[in-house]
Amino acid sequence: MSVTEVIVRAELREDTAFVATARPRLSWRVRTETRDWRQAGAEVTDGRDTVTLDGDASVLVAWPFAPMAPGEVRSVRVRVTDTAGGASDWSAPLEVAAGFLGEGEWVAEPIGLASPEAEAQPALVRTVFHLDRPVRRALLFWTALGVAEPELNGSRVSDDVLSPGWTAYRDRLVHETVDVTAHLTPGENVLGAAIAGAWYTEKYGFFVFTDRVYGGQPAFLAQLRVTYDDGTTETLAATGPEWEASTGGCVRASGIYAGEHQDLRRAGETATTPADGVTWMPARIGAVARPGYASVPVPEARIAPPVRRIESLPVAARLRTPSGGTVLDFGQNLVGRLRVRVRGAAGTRVSIRHAEVLDDGELALRPLRNARAEASFDLSGDEDVLESRFTFYGFRYAQIEGVEVADDDVEAVVLHSDLVRTGWFSSSHGLLDRLHENVVWGMRGNFLSIPTDCPQRDERLGWTGDLQVFAPTASFLYDSVGFLTSWLRDLAHEQERQDGVVPVVIPAALPSFAGGGPVAAWGDAATVVPSVLHERFGDREVLAAQYPSMRAWVEAVRRDAGESGLWAGRMQLGDWLDASAPPDKPGRAKVDADIVATASFARSLRLVAEAAEILGRHEDAALYGDLAERSRRAFVSEYVTPAGRMMSDAPTAYALALRFDLVRDVPTRRALADRLAALVREGGYRIGTGFVGTPLVTDALSDGGHLAAAERLLLQTECPSWLYPVTMGATTVWERWDSLLPDGSVNPGEMTSFNHYALGAVADWLHRTVAGLAPAAPGYRRLRIAPRPLAALDHASARHETPYGAAEVAWRREGNVVRVTAVVPPNTTADVDLPGIPNGPSCCRRHPLVPRSRGWRRRSRTSWTTRARTRRSSRR
Repeated sequence: MSVTEVIVRAELREDTAFVATARPRLSWRVRTETRDWRQAGAEVTDGRDTVTLDGDASVLVAWPFAPMAPGEVRSVRVRVTDTAGGASDWSAPLEVAAGFLGEGEWVAEPIGLASPEAEAQPALVRTVFHLDRPVRRALLFWTALGVAEPELNGSRVSDDVLSPGWTAYRDRLVHETVDVTAHLTPGENVLGAAIAGAWYTEKYGFFVFTDRVYGGQPAFLAQLRVTYDDGTTETLAATGPEWEASTGGCVRASGIYAGEHQDLRRAGETATTPADGVTWMPARIGAVARPGYASVPVPEARIAPPVRRIESLPVAARLRTPSGGTVLDFGQNLVGRLRVRVRGAAGTRVSIRHAEVLDDGELALRPLRNARAEASFDLSGDEDVLESRFTFYGFRYAQIEGVEVADDDVEAVVLHSDLVRTGWFSSSHGLLDRLHENVVWGMRGNFLSIPTDCPQRDERLGWTGDLQVFAPTASFLYDSVGFLTSWLRDLAHEQERQDGVVPVVIPAALPSFAGGGPVAAWGDAATVVPSVLHERFGDREVLAAQYPSMRAWVEAVRRDAGESGLWAGRMQLGDWLDASAPPDKPGRAKVDADIVATASFARSLRLVAEAAEILGRHEDAALYGDLAERSRRAFVSEYVTPAGRMMSDAPTAYALALRFDLVRDVPTRRALADRLAALVREGGYRIGTGFVGTPLVTDALSDGGHLAAAERLLLQTECPSWLYPVTMGATTVWERWDSLLPDGSVNPGEMTSFNHYALGAVADWLHRTVAGLAPAAPGYRRLRIAPRPLAALDHASARHETPYGAAEVAWRREGNVVRVTAVVPPNTTADVDLPGIPNGPSCCRRHPLVPRSRGWRRRSRTSWTTRARTRRSSRR
């Protein structure tokens, strides 16, 4: 058997050996040149026990050994056998380390400044401890109410940024786990951290900020688990009465929205380095929290990758503003901060302002609203490196005042959660490829600790509606299962406090928004996102974990809607930001909000029924299946005419009826699709939908036999369209179709962002339909290869690192022949569905394609050649 390599992974992170559970599921993928390769069984060893597993399961396989104990490390290897009787070599060992603590082992208390001089004041904290025996291993477990940068004996313990991130602070904290053995010394050791408030001490709201939601001062929690050479274990340096705190350090003020001020004359004042002028006092014990947040939950181990510095971009251009200032253009709208190398007189104030676009040649600061987003620094008099530490900015342009800098001394540092890229798309259409790249950059900027709506203004919140429409695209582009599973845990906690209602933002920083009632399409994130994660990653356990939340959501809507099956007459956001909505009234859509609500309700009921069936909850499956059918029938009766028209004659209404499978009658579906195509044509093939309808309309058209209309809508360059922003120089997806008007001025609406990913959800259609790569079974256990070549394109392709390995579909025109090539990962099969081959195998519908399929050719008006192969696959 020519298996060249078996690659093993433990759930859910790849950036560390630490796992968050005592029984981490294992996955492995095979690299092989053997066609038709299928697994017959596997052996798994942890160095102590070896277990033989029968069958072809290789993704998220249950941990076959005794549970791991806190602090334990196992070395896991796998070898596989195939259906031909061959056996591979053992895989390279995978170190799996317990990154969690045992029951009752967390003893750290929150600490901070006892007498702060201001609200949300950054601080330093520290303690001294002694080691009198040789240490085999030392693990630091830490978290914060806010953010922190721990250090030990003068060195930072990791390169994480803005850790531990934002969670539902009342109910959930995540702790970091760091191996700090190499930082320890015999005898005296100093453990400390610089801390700041970040999301914990921020004020949230629109137009004016409300009171602080969580608390007024940051806090730090940490403990050290030391294993000595003799095998004994001890907890040391736990935050509590032995810790000290100081107002020292160079970070003097910091906020997510305001920005950050540093006095670099105090750069030598760190938590663990002796410095003159730093006064240490006993630390405050306990959290400075608002009522309801005073009790601190026991932290759980992190399952999502942390935020890190991912890359840096140089200055692309230097511009002179009409007012005489100098603006640096980095050529890409990004999320992060500047790193600037300067020298100037001690005390010189340097300020950096950030903006996504220019307006009349100056930084466009109005879209930031109440977010000042300014970084400022007082220079030390020596050579300084300026970079904010506890905040981030969304920008393409920056203006530096107070000192002259050369372009070579400035770089933009890109920050986001350190996810692994897994999906790519390319075509012969330059603007379309730039649109896809804009979608990628939009996701990168907004997947920062949580999935946010925008990264620059006084918002940056985890809007549920944005995420539920974008989750399929996100799951293709990046390995986001751990990131989104973590966010869903916060959703479930926040939802439980509101009797099943899902807040419109998670974490719930806007408790009174929309009256606190259920909001269609936004709250449906509770059912949609777990279903997407199961479909794209094959993760059944995320369905099991989130099922109570899924069920609670539809029950909350049932209470609000009544028993008719309709959900009507309630406050809704509807098809938010319909292209025809006035700038100051983004909720004024062409489609009736009740249609959006009832369609969303019916879909969520169906998703709950499907999840119940997968989980073996057959009574629930029957109950919610019946409720979904009742709601579907009520939708048709109330909103669909016998002639195949919607009561709201708007594209989103038709797209909902078709894509949510609410209309089953074939002639009526055909009439609805025809009317949708007519509306798109009457609109000049310009966008006529908002947040809800936009991810659905191209699918509804192409599925309904109107691929040409979908193509014209996709490739339109006049406003509103997906490509209009690209023609205007956009490098991320905009919030509004016309965030920048044709004359180059900024949209007058107060809600104008140039980095929102929601409208980029069309990328999922590019992957599944234009290129033709989609899952046909959970986790891509079976692929669907179904390209629909667009007339304006000469070629297109999509590649995705599935849990089983690399999959790819590519098509290219060669004269009057379209050649389709597919890469099918080992241990999987694929269904092929190609247009124009009515007499092909099984009419070319759901035709099983294994890695050695010979393909077929049929000469018709368009000729097709298919070819499939297995090739080596790798993680990145």
